Amino acid sequence: MRILETRQADGAVPSGKEASMMQDHELSVNGGAGSTKWDAADMEKLGMRQQTKRRFGLVTILGFTTTMMCTWESAIPFFFTAFLNGGGPSMLYGYMFAFFGALATCASMAEMASMYPISGGQYHWVALLAPRRHAKFLSWLTGWLSTLGWQASASVGTYLGGTIIQSLLVLNKPTYEPKAWQATLIMFAILLLTLVVNTVLVRLLPGLEGVVLILHVVGFFAILIPIVHLAPISSNAFVWTEFTNLSGYSSDGLSWFVGQSATAILFIGYDGACHMAEEVENAAINVPRAMIFTIFINGAYGFATYIFILYCFGNVEETLAAPYGLPFIQIFYNATQSKAGTTAMISLLLAMYIFATFGFVASASRQAWAFSRDNGLPLSRFFKRVDARWAIPLYTLALTGTIDVCLGLINIGSSVAFNAIVSLVVSSYLSSYLVPIVLMIMKRIKNERVNFGPWTLGRWGLPINIFAAAYTLLTVVFTFFPPTVVPAVTAVTMNWSCLIYGGVIILGIVYYALMGHKQYIGPSTELDLGERARERVTERQDSF
Repeated sequence: MRILETRQADGAVPSGKEASMMQDHELSVNGGAGSTKWDAADMEKLGMRQQTKRRFGLVTILGFTTTMMCTWESAIPFFFTAFLNGGGPSMLYGYMFAFFGALATCASMAEMASMYPISGGQYHWVALLAPRRHAKFLSWLTGWLSTLGWQASASVGTYLGGTIIQSLLVLNKPTYEPKAWQATLIMFAILLLTLVVNTVLVRLLPGLEGVVLILHVVGFFAILIPIVHLAPISSNAFVWTEFTNLSGYSSDGLSWFVGQSATAILFIGYDGACHMAEEVENAAINVPRAMIFTIFINGAYGFATYIFILYCFGNVEETLAAPYGLPFIQIFYNATQSKAGTTAMISLLLAMYIFATFGFVASASRQAWAFSRDNGLPLSRFFKRVDARWAIPLYTLALTGTIDVCLGLINIGSSVAFNAIVSLVVSSYLSSYLVPIVLMIMKRIKNERVNFGPWTLGRWGLPINIFAAAYTLLTVVFTFFPPTVVPAVTAVTMNWSCLIYGGVIILGIVYYALMGHKQYIGPSTELDLGERARERVTERQDSF
């Protein structure tokens, strides 16, 4: 992996298009406030007009992606499935596998983000990499999956916030009985705060993300140090070697893969930087760097979190049967023996989940906006609009908020239905990653010319792409398995993500067949861009 500071294709002689653009845009200001000549050139290359402001630099976009991904914070409430499916070995070795799989996937995506730094992300890359006859449909399908995955993920933070607040109430007032409608109202309050930050206070968002990045680092030690110091310590065997299959699966290998797939959610969100690309300065370099740095920073903290959870686990039966609904609260309380101390540490986690929601809502709205620009969604003529005052896609922010509200209302009627819809997060995300990575593999195997950006994988590109595709496909398959099969799989314990995922794809294909194929424009293909570049060169020659 390397940066080509001259911003030329890896191993390729600059084309007439590239040389012309570098000259034409040397002093360009077309990119808007804060844009560099390279950003303007990249937008021109992709045939796009700058509509948003470039508010983010490397540090602030790194803070955005790192705190949105919040791996160590998410590892604390989401370790449950991995632990049931193998205990410590499943958590730790499954985490290592997930880390390297996510790193390969992230590197593959970062390379494409450097080639095409555009808010559409995956669906845009697919249109540019796919064979011409298949580009439109594959691009639309990828955009559909990515849009739905991001919209579902935007509700995870609000839901988690509501659930944890209710658990804290149970901790401090044992007579309190949580109600679904109360959790929904808390979700709405968190959503309202998130929408205010993303609209009225949007100018403060980059600076806020920088501050949250500091809290992300400091908060880790603020929780780790007292828990490790005060909690009873588990044996080394319990942490590293004792495989405990509590899920009921007859095969330990199958159980391990189910537990490992649950760890994949800890590495969701690094492509948020891609969808903010049109608001990042020098995006072709800063976006890939932010993605890769995010994986390493969060990966290290997440692994350390799994280790201290296992060493401080305490009595297994007591922890898993905790009355608070979330086993980690019992771990914290066992260590501190103080409701006030436990509440303080969990409040820090709660704040980080809310901060992460700021980023998820922002990225979800940008991805939907970019897709609407190409008429990929119903009512795209509304959703493609950008508010002139704040220079943000206000209508897709409203769409994201509306979907979150609807999911909150579903939670009142059935938490099973809500969780099934939210389960789209991992499968939809990873599916949208898989398509462009497979297309890049095909390009490399056929030795077809690829106009790489300044950040490229070089000779390691093909093996990294292949490993990323294999990991992604394997993980998607196992995300459809129930977390446990004991005492028996019921309507409540069933993993309905396969049904929701299949239904969403079928619904999308029906829409595309009836209306979408007529309305969807799709991004320009490589051939279109080449023709456009040749026309500009001809016009430039005629002017002399």
